[in-house]
Amino acid sequence: MNTQHNTPIFPKRAVITNGMPYGDKTLHFGHVGGGFIHSDIYARFLRDRIGKENVIYVCGTDCYGAGSEVKYQSAKENGFEGTLEDFVEKYHNLQKEILDSYGISLNLFAASALEPAVEKHVQISEWVFETLYKNGYLRLEEVEQFFDEAAQQILNGRQVEGRCPVAKCKSEKAYADECEMGHQYSPSELIAPKSVMTGEVPSLLAVKNWYFDLERFAEPLKNRQVQLKEEGISRKFLLSYITDFLKDPAILIKTDELDTLREACTKMPAHEADIKEESKSATLTFKLLEDREKACAVLREYGIRFRTGTTLVPFRLSGNVKWGIPVPVKDGVEGQTFWVWPESLWAPISFVQTYLAQKTGSSEGWERWWFDPEARVYQFIGEDNIYFYAVAEIGLFMALNEIAGREIGANLPITVPNRHVYYGNKKVSSSGAVTPPSPSELLEHYTTEQLRMHFAHMSLQYNSVKFLPKATMQEEESKGFDATLAEGNILTNVYNRLVRSCFYSLQKYFDGKMPEGSVSSETLKTADTLVSEYEWAMYRFEFSKVIDLIDVYLREANKIWSAKTKEADLQNDSALRLQTLIDSFQVVRIAATLLHPFAPEGTERIREFLRFDERLWDWTHINETVKFFMDEGHTFKFLEPRVDFFLKHPSQLNEKA
Repeated sequence: MNTQHNTPIFPKRAVITNGMPYGDKTLHFGHVGGGFIHSDIYARFLRDRIGKENVIYVCGTDCYGAGSEVKYQSAKENGFEGTLEDFVEKYHNLQKEILDSYGISLNLFAASALEPAVEKHVQISEWVFETLYKNGYLRLEEVEQFFDEAAQQILNGRQVEGRCPVAKCKSEKAYADECEMGHQYSPSELIAPKSVMTGEVPSLLAVKNWYFDLERFAEPLKNRQVQLKEEGISRKFLLSYITDFLKDPAILIKTDELDTLREACTKMPAHEADIKEESKSATLTFKLLEDREKACAVLREYGIRFRTGTTLVPFRLSGNVKWGIPVPVKDGVEGQTFWVWPESLWAPISFVQTYLAQKTGSSEGWERWWFDPEARVYQFIGEDNIYFYAVAEIGLFMALNEIAGREIGANLPITVPNRHVYYGNKKVSSSGAVTPPSPSELLEHYTTEQLRMHFAHMSLQYNSVKFLPKATMQEEESKGFDATLAEGNILTNVYNRLVRSCFYSLQKYFDGKMPEGSVSSETLKTADTLVSEYEWAMYRFEFSKVIDLIDVYLREANKIWSAKTKEADLQNDSALRLQTLIDSFQVVRIAATLLHPFAPEGTERIREFLRFDERLWDWTHINETVKFFMDEGHTFKFLEPRVDFFLKHPSQLNEKA
């Protein structure tokens, strides 16, 4: 993607995907407002910008893993009748209903364990494993895993909870070998582990698992980091997160026994030691992860407590969860299933294959969407999952590129992370204790487009943001202006007023037919500037900036309309009235195209009354005036009194928005 042009260069083909929701629960508003609305806006924009036939927007339910097993067993104890597949399908359908209600325009919302995608997902999982294994990118390592003596079961993932051992980690929860923030560690390092199944402290059992040699790609990942900074479209906190994982292996120590530590250091592999007498702390830095592991063993022998720093570690591919895709049997190791995280990273490939097979009868050619130089993949995720999508997945794709003889860093997915959405002052997550209004409950008080505009304007590319929907809050919190409506008012008040004014004036003075005349040069220049700024903002995924640009554009157009129509009426100046109408309709036309990804229902209603075809959305014609879309004798649809193009929720009609 080259930014050294006056106009940003977009790919000829694009895949857009979103972080996958787990298959054991419905969606909370953070999934919708902090993720899917953003990916949907970008998918809709690219369909307009490069052609809908060149965009595939896919996602699906993340079915497998220990979490689904645990929740299913609990559901059975509470009366659920059906198989584990039935349990996951129930939530998959609920998720799809919510996404549909918010206008999320996925080409395919699949499920990794259900038809129609399950067969291709199994195949792509086997293909990735076999390809990596055959070319020497996998390690078979014996590691310790948790074992619940009472349940007589190996525990994986969310079957164990504790505290993250990585220094300075702010995770609220840590699991068997990774925390909410994506930090990876050995199970033996987890602080205060507890079995979710029985509540007992689990023991450790030696188990063989397959690991992807992620460390091998440390230098290419660092080179990519330089490239991302030069491109200038990656979010700063994303780059910071990635940099953190690319640090050399380190150990962080606080101890009163510095002399003992110095003695221990003499028995360690080569390292740099930064020992601070005044704070009684030390940082030991190693070049190789295996050297750090040897040093950790030495520290344990000396009884010195420590924590490890973030770094690249081998990425686990396999596990022992029954509910998962079987791993091919290699080197005598059998009975394993894929760990849910890696198979969820390549799930979008199987979803693209499934969509192509449904559309064309064959999934052949899927590589053109993932690896072709003219294509690009955009992945919208929450910040907690940066490690998996922007580090581990990128390493996997680098390996696949290297194996296929492609440039190792070519055509890698673009990661678009968002910060958290808080309900009030509290973080919302599928595993949290906060119970905010559900996405469905929000639609009992707000329209889809009001919520789409509000969530899109949250500036999640910079900071976590509070969500305060007054209509759903306690009485003492619900007084005053509802900020949730602020961005929607751009549609329901500002834009709606201009569109209605144009139509009613056209019907009053020109019999519903656009008069002869040309758009003024000033109006065209203003539109050109807006379109250029809009396009760059979309290129950088700055949706809040886009809304601000359009807000200013429409408010200024309303001011011009009010001032010039008033002057035309006072002076009975028909020429001024005509020019104002022509210019204002051009504003309506430009704003409709630019708002189409954000507010598709209302902008489609405008297109219906303009009686324009779908070329209105096509960026090939972005600089065309209204006359371009009109046939000879073209008339607009008659607008009855008090008809709105952008609707308020029925509950708001008797209130001041």
